[in-house]
Amino acid sequence: MLTTGLVLGAVVMGAGMQRATGMGFALVAAPFLVLLLGPVEGVVLVNVCGAVTAGAIIFRVVRDIDWKQYLALAASALVGIVPAAILIRFLPPPVLEISIGVILAIGLTVLLVMKSAVLPRRRRYLFAAGGLSGFMNTAAGVGGPAVSMYSIATRWQHKSFAATMQPYFFTIGSFSLLSKAITAPASFPVLPMTMWLAVAAACLAGLVLGDLAAKRVSARAAQILLIILAYLGAAATIVRGVLDAMG
Repeated sequence: MLTTGLVLGAVVMGAGMQRATGMGFALVAAPFLVLLLGPVEGVVLVNVCGAVTAGAIIFRVVRDIDWKQYLALAASALVGIVPAAILIRFLPPPVLEISIGVILAIGLTVLLVMKSAVLPRRRRYLFAAGGLSGFMNTAAGVGGPAVSMYSIATRWQHKSFAATMQPYFFTIGSFSLLSKAITAPASFPVLPMTMWLAVAAACLAGLVLGDLAAKRVSARAAQILLIILAYLGAAATIVRGVLDAMG
């Protein structure tokens, strides 16, 4: 019962952040879902909820989406999804847990460090960001840091970036699930129908709370909260991986 409550809480928190800031479901929810469900099942649930949440937000921000940027990112992300789907079949769970936590921590740290850097908006940087994002989304459930680094470094206008991320996250989440269904069907969490319905309700509740928060909380404050929560979750995931490896 406690685990169920914590899983639903992580989903609500992640969906709320996604709506309030334009991204963040995976950054916030992935560490806790991986910690509670394990590195494989947790990431799959992140992919499911991330795709559903982003899909629901698309209709609210469709006028601000940069479709050219979306297509370039989505196409390059597909290149990174396939090798990651194969990788999760061969790595033991403790290695995956530690790797996911480290990837999250490094991605967040680079995001903070790169705030002062400026890159030209060249296609090769966009393709590199998309490919890395697709790989990380499938392997660790976190496709956001790579594209966030690109947006920060190129000074992509936040409203357009946040809107464009919704069809992008929906696409890579869906393809990550498809690739896992083909290469590692056993990785899908076995949950009762009532739990899936509860997860769907948690996504909806998070979106409603995110709508309210977006009107009252500044983007800067939401970003700081997101980073703090994600760092704590990444640290907890690394600790669990180390304990599992020792045990």
